[in-house]
Amino acid sequence: KVKAKPKHHKAMRWQDVPAFYADLQGRDAMAAKALMFTCLTGSRTSEVLGMQWGEIDFDESLWTCPAERMKGGVVHRVPLTDEMLAIIKPLQAMKSDYVFEGQKRHKPLSNMAMLMLLRRMQVEGVTVHGFRSTFRDWASEAANASREVAEMSLAHKVGSDVERAYARSDLLAKRRVLMERWSHYVTG
Repeated sequence: KVKAKPKHHKAMRWQDVPAFYADLQGRDAMAAKALMFTCLTGSRTSEVLGMQWGEIDFDESLWTCPAERMKGGVVHRVPLTDEMLAIIKPLQAMKSDYVFEGQKRHKPLSNMAMLMLLRRMQVEGVTVHGFRSTFRDWASEAANASREVAEMSLAHKVGSDVERAYARSDLLAKRRVLMERWSHYVTG
């Protein structure tokens, strides 16, 4: 049998994220706002770029990403921190279908926009998807988060089929605490 080796996305060290994020905050481009949101949520590019206003519950500070946009095919709830909300609330004024509108009206930002921004910033050896790994490393090394909470924050399946049959909670309250800590760390 031939076993395929997993291809790892190049990631930034979690220790370097606050300085990188501060640089992003000084930029007005929509790609910068999308990348800031992606870094804070630990979400995949397609999940963020496809985000529409109806998925966000501002009263509950919650983003519900529908199953059809999730890699695992399961609805994923993302707790939104004050920092995340500060990125997206001003974008409501654009009255677009998509939170992160691209060059064409009512169309999402290109899936290459954030990667091209990284290149323009001369950030070498890092991919957008790699920020998920950055978050995961921080959650383990700095936050001492439980494996289940960290993995569920990334919308990963945790445990065997039998374990998942009994563990039906998405640990939203615990993930909210972890995401608050991550946001505070990143924004310094």
